[in-house]
Amino acid sequence: MFVEVDDAQFFVVSFGQGPRTLVGIGGWTGSWEVWADVFGILSQEWRTVGIDHRGTGATLAGTEGVSFAQMADDLLAVLDQLGIEQCVLAAESSGAATAITAVAQQPHRFTGLVLSGGLYFQPPTDEPPPFLLGLQAAYETAVDQFIRASLPETNDPAMHAWARKILLRSDQKAAVDLYKLTLGLDLQPLLPKITPPTLLLHGDADRIVPLASSEWLASQLAQGQLHTLPGAGHAPMMTFPQEVAAAIEGFF
Repeated sequence: MFVEVDDAQFFVVSFGQGPRTLVGIGGWTGSWEVWADVFGILSQEWRTVGIDHRGTGATLAGTEGVSFAQMADDLLAVLDQLGIEQCVLAAESSGAATAITAVAQQPHRFTGLVLSGGLYFQPPTDEPPPFLLGLQAAYETAVDQFIRASLPETNDPAMHAWARKILLRSDQKAAVDLYKLTLGLDLQPLLPKITPPTLLLHGDADRIVPLASSEWLASQLAQGQLHTLPGAGHAPMMTFPQEVAAAIEGFF
């Protein structure tokens, strides 16, 4: 279904009717669908809700001048529309920045956080990163390279095709705008406000965001716990859904 917030239409799915609610968002151009297999497992005990953020999936919302603060506002507004007063919030990759920003704004809304392969700090550079230049010059080629780097643990053509279909639902402009968000990212000022129990998932074969990123965040949070997934790359929700679901169920 679609949830209207101002001039935007956010695509939302919901599975299960459990007493606890788990809300999942993607990162960069990843839609809610990156959590699909995990939701399929957890929906036996949880209500699971997936939201496509701006520029991704089926959501109709512009990305011009977008910020993580705006994406957090979007998320909170969608939760309001859905009548979700409290939930565990799950996010992956750069979606972790949206999640942390939302929790910092309204910590009482969140009983827990799940952050997978999260990006929390990206020092500014004088020159555009090669990946950004690649996105601007040859969009689909850059996405294919990103998928290969994200899924080093599998050569399954079906898995790679699935990832490609997810990411390429975003057009080139949205992909560039959403990637630029991460340049100069620094979430350190928000961390004292992150008080809910936080499960940090990270594959030890992640080539996109190093494991050290989650190790560092775990050391900064009073209730942060790191769960390393041996052999997993940047998208363990897709390649190791049983392990991810078990980690979430065991933590909360």
